[in-house]
Amino acid sequence: MTQVPAMDAMLKPFESTKLSLKNRLVMAPMTRQFSPGGVPNQLVVDYYRRRAEGDVGLIITEGTTVDHPAASFDDKIPNFHSEEALAGWKKVVDAVHEAGGKIAPQLWHVGCARKPGTGPNPEYPSATPSGYALPDKKVGEPLSADEIDSIVRAFATAAGKAKAIGFDAVEVHGAHGYLVDDFLWEGLNHRDDRYGGSMAGRSTFAADIVAAIRAEVGEDFPIIFRFSQWKQQDYKAKLAQSPEELFDVLYPISEAGVDIFHCSTRRFWEPEFEGSELNLAGWTRKLLGKPVITVGSVSLNEEFISTFQGGSAESADINDLINRLAADEFDLVAVGRALIANPDWLQTVASGDQDKLKSFDKSLLAELV
Repeated sequence: MTQVPAMDAMLKPFESTKLSLKNRLVMAPMTRQFSPGGVPNQLVVDYYRRRAEGDVGLIITEGTTVDHPAASFDDKIPNFHSEEALAGWKKVVDAVHEAGGKIAPQLWHVGCARKPGTGPNPEYPSATPSGYALPDKKVGEPLSADEIDSIVRAFATAAGKAKAIGFDAVEVHGAHGYLVDDFLWEGLNHRDDRYGGSMAGRSTFAADIVAAIRAEVGEDFPIIFRFSQWKQQDYKAKLAQSPEELFDVLYPISEAGVDIFHCSTRRFWEPEFEGSELNLAGWTRKLLGKPVITVGSVSLNEEFISTFQGGSAESADINDLINRLAADEFDLVAVGRALIANPDWLQTVASGDQDKLKSFDKSLLAELV
């Protein structure tokens, strides 16, 4: 089939000083529980290989947990520290590379999203900045400075392992109300030490993680940082109410060594601040001058939370997305559910075959939690 001319912006290679990709499509990280004992198996290898075969420029894996007893809430979520898990991830990397793709692990600590008594270490208390799971719900004690240091080291060690086994970049999960985001969010971070008290203070934990990773992997290995305004605890939550506040949140993290910001929204087309049509990724790019990834219901008409609460997502055109990409509002586009349902999504969209695009297999969405 003939390629749709408007897709040129999506198919254009991405070039930065540390990362080269064959196109602008990123597979969004999506939590799965398909790794018994935390170890990726052949099904996981095949899952990522298939998306690489579909010409995804960069795959970002599902969240994979760092080496801390409270990092995970389910032993079927993959980890990124045991010898067995790292051997499994090496098979994933090799398969993706053989299929012509590139891949980054998303390093994750679930923070207050872990209910006490769950995960591989049920006896261990959940980790929170100030002991809160919600702004008005205290569930435990604040993390000590020593334990914060150990978590920072765990992220850095995991990133070093990622580089050693051949990953092309690494992403830090700093979004959606998980641990790194718990520190960023005023609603859960009530600390009065260097990790709290002000917008810059609340960014310190994230900046320390990025700086430790940079020291571990060197200057040439790409670091991606994912963040969000919304939280799973509160969809209306915002880290920043204005562009100026967004800069204050992100600048210390950027200066610590981030190369690409992954800006998570529920609907990519929604303006982030009044008075401008720019979305969260667009504002981040404008403020910091670094490449950004946009994400949020790309090619679907319903955001993902609604889908899993009984909604029925349908395909939607991507003309607005392509126009904004061509206008350099953002550099890369992350696709989640649509890419699970159709591993050949990029070729399908590029072909202009709307009937095929609308006939995606919704049953494949069961691969998500």
